[in-house]
Amino acid sequence: MVSDSEASVLERLDADNVRSVLLQFSDLEGKTKSVAVPAKRVEKALDGGISFDGSSIQGFARLEESDMVLRPDVATYQPIPWSEKDYRAARFICDVYTTRGEPFTGDPRYILKQEMKKAADAGYIFNVGPEMEFFLFRRDEAGHPTVNLQDHASYFDQTPTDPGEDVRREIATQLSEMGFNIEASHHEVAPSQHEIDFTYGDALSMADKVVTFKFAAKTLALKRGLHATFMPKPIYGINGSGMHVNCSLMKDGENAFYDPEGEFQLSDTARHFIAGLLAHIDGITRIANPTINSYKRIIPGYEAPVYIGWSAMNRSALIRVPSPRGKSTRAELRSPDPTCNPYLTFAAMLAAGMEGVKNKMEPPESIDTNIFRMSAAEREAAGIRCLPWNLMESDKALRNDALLCGVLGKHVVSQMQRIAELEWGEFSKAITDWEIKRYLATY
Repeated sequence: MVSDSEASVLERLDADNVRSVLLQFSDLEGKTKSVAVPAKRVEKALDGGISFDGSSIQGFARLEESDMVLRPDVATYQPIPWSEKDYRAARFICDVYTTRGEPFTGDPRYILKQEMKKAADAGYIFNVGPEMEFFLFRRDEAGHPTVNLQDHASYFDQTPTDPGEDVRREIATQLSEMGFNIEASHHEVAPSQHEIDFTYGDALSMADKVVTFKFAAKTLALKRGLHATFMPKPIYGINGSGMHVNCSLMKDGENAFYDPEGEFQLSDTARHFIAGLLAHIDGITRIANPTINSYKRIIPGYEAPVYIGWSAMNRSALIRVPSPRGKSTRAELRSPDPTCNPYLTFAAMLAAGMEGVKNKMEPPESIDTNIFRMSAAEREAAGIRCLPWNLMESDKALRNDALLCGVLGKHVVSQMQRIAELEWGEFSKAITDWEIKRYLATY
């Protein structure tokens, strides 16, 4: 039997003239999966869930234990505004369960929920505000994605220099209809690179918004014959795309990161949280930067963070404390990229930060100089080291991090190791254009 909230959603489906519903969920790699059901089947989905083959989903289940169940979260119901008026579609984001009726411990959304519950038991709400960067590229005559630039604009340019402005505007408008509070949209530093920012919220709702954002951007770009990609570094020699994550803790309705009497007006809680992030950043990097291409972005020279440290003022640090204070006091982790699974990334950040709060960990001194301009000797003297340089380094760091392994669980950690080793094996066997140019004529 459906609950009152579920009955209310069924009434909304009818009022919104919805004919088809997408039941969406996230695989281990952060890719959105979905199954479409007729609107008249939604009551069954709400009552008992919809079965699917978990062995066909990356990182979910083995063949012998593959039956799984999708259960829609009624709070995530949204009509899809760009769907045809006479064949209106809607979506739910789903939680994944076993056939025994238990939450699937490898479901990224469940993992984040568990960490948020731990924080809530300690009196905290974890808020995040991700900044989503992406490229808009042209498609070829067959409709396949290319890396051909759609524009040659730069930071904050506008039409006619930035022909992507209309696409950004449409994405922002459609997302607003889906309940997003859009703060700003603009052209980014690199040609054909864009950013859309939305207001912060609790980590679960914001992770849902990240997957919705990517779904909307890709779909609306396709409708205009373009390809929206969240690949971190699609083109050599220009800036890559990041997903900076602004975060804070709320307690008793107040921002727990703010203390008007503290150094930089930061509370002890803020400093402890930052210390926890820094202590576990190598393992977090495997989660927040999950592809081989991720590590082509976090290199010197392109504004992406490379060196581990924090600052109350400059953008060269891995963790930056933006200038607003009071309710807006926050820490910005600048290393994640938009290929990450947002549920796992936010869960790892929260667990690391809360360990810092629980154990009253102290961060190193704030770095007030441009780290990129420091010599290697100066960085060594200051105790500043680098993020992991590649996927295998960060995967090893994750497996050596007891806290993060406990958060993810044995199943997820082993699946992430398997994925990394497969990716690295394929990459190691590939013959690249760089190798041809470097060695063919010489040898």
